[in-house]
Amino acid sequence: MRKTSVIVPAYSYTLIKIGFLKQLIMDEITLNKLKEIKDIKEFVEFIGYYYPEMTYSAYTIEEIERALFHTYFKIIGKIISYSPLSMRTFLKNFLLKYEIMNIKRIILGTILGMSTNEKSTLVNKLVETYLENTGFINDLLEISSLDEIQLFMRNTKYYESIREGILYFKRTNETFVLEAFLDRLYYENLKDELKYLRPKEKKMISLYVKYITEIYNLNILYRGIKNNIDRNLLSQFLVASYLFLDENIINELLNHKSVDDFIIHLTQYLSSTKEMKLPLLRSPIKQKHLIWEIEKLYLNYFFKSFEIKVDDIEYKTVFRIIEVLIKKDKEIRLNILPRVVKILHEKYKVLK
Repeated sequence: MRKTSVIVPAYSYTLIKIGFLKQLIMDEITLNKLKEIKDIKEFVEFIGYYYPEMTYSAYTIEEIERALFHTYFKIIGKIISYSPLSMRTFLKNFLLKYEIMNIKRIILGTILGMSTNEKSTLVNKLVETYLENTGFINDLLEISSLDEIQLFMRNTKYYESIREGILYFKRTNETFVLEAFLDRLYYENLKDELKYLRPKEKKMISLYVKYITEIYNLNILYRGIKNNIDRNLLSQFLVASYLFLDENIINELLNHKSVDDFIIHLTQYLSSTKEMKLPLLRSPIKQKHLIWEIEKLYLNYFFKSFEIKVDDIEYKTVFRIIEVLIKKDKEIRLNILPRVVKILHEKYKVLK
């Protein structure tokens, strides 16, 4: 009884607050309206309601993308402040994806010989504020050589990934391995941290982690096959977490020699699962925007997997939190940014 008296008020409060944030997610009608706007200023003004306090210095793809994700991080920051302790921990683990993005950009900037100020413009420090890592990222920005970066990372979770990535870069002048090992670290960390969640949190979040990790594995395989990456090396980037595709299937996909074969067999495997339902996959998934198409299938499955129990505050609240995280990210990556790119490219063609 004492346990309930602690949980319910915390989650009740969170659920109310999430309800306000959910209003910032575009519905299908609004998303369709995005396709009708052809002027970038009108477009940015139109999305302003869903991205309050969005600031940018120019109507460029980079500036708009930076502003969109800055607003997204603010939303995550608000969810963190509203959430019980175990969910705050999960949300900080979720944000590590963007700290890793900061680290990648700093390392790439260092390789290109950028100054501290130049590298700083590539980093979103709001992420580091929520992770309480501002000092760490500021110190990293000051470093001017790869050897110093490797030494600086010695006592962090990133050390092995960065050591292997820098070693490979020095041999090949390629950063693919560095980025892939860091990405793998993110998904391994999410998987490992599941054990600290409450039972109802774990049930829903573990499915979320499995679905995003499987998409990550498929993306790694697709990119590796497309670019003819050594299969032994490619296998080191995979995470042992499975939803529809088990270890044997992943290994079979890994050994395909062409993207076409990969797509055909992936479609067959997904079609054979009872969860995916055959009508969704009547024909092979198209190579254009392959990972986007797969992601849509997995998202559809995830949201259909949970029936919201109105009388279960904890269960419903966790679902709402993940819903905001997923839908806002998807809105930016799959709807807004592609439209921004198209509008600006069309404008460039006219000016040219």
